[in-house]
Amino acid sequence: MANQKTNKTIYWSLLTHEDWNLYIAATSGGLCYVGSPNQPVAELISWAENRFPGSSLVEDVASLQPYAKELIEYLQGERTSFTIPFDFQGTEFQMAVWNALCNIPYGETQSYSDIAHAIQKPASVRAVGAAIGANPILITIPCHRVIGKNGALTGYRGGLDMKVKLLQLERG
Repeated sequence: MANQKTNKTIYWSLLTHEDWNLYIAATSGGLCYVGSPNQPVAELISWAENRFPGSSLVEDVASLQPYAKELIEYLQGERTSFTIPFDFQGTEFQMAVWNALCNIPYGETQSYSDIAHAIQKPASVRAVGAAIGANPILITIPCHRVIGKNGALTGYRGGLDMKVKLLQLERG
């Protein structure tokens, strides 16, 4: 089972940038969630109930400001890496995959098999895909930088439109 933490306070806010509305959330430990664009708050509530059962969700724009600031700087092309703390929870395998994603340089892409090799589990390409799909912190854990081996843009929790925009942003 995942390393779930219960009874935490999760602070959340709505981040608006151009035509995207993204729910973001953080615990006292750091950013724990970046939602899909233009999805209802129900996506955040469902995620919190599954990952942090028994926790309370508190809207707190001020607490989320440092995270929102770095995300907006990134989306405006003014930031290539993040300095904010993260609080992401998952299985040991998911954590290995998510950490490997964080090692993909800005503006570059890797394939699912590249990630499987990076975590020393070359036969686990499908499981890598599932772990990437479970990434709770879009953009900051850069799962948008993973593409199919043939260069095809594969699925993305934020939608392929978002993936294309993020990759174009990074390629200048």
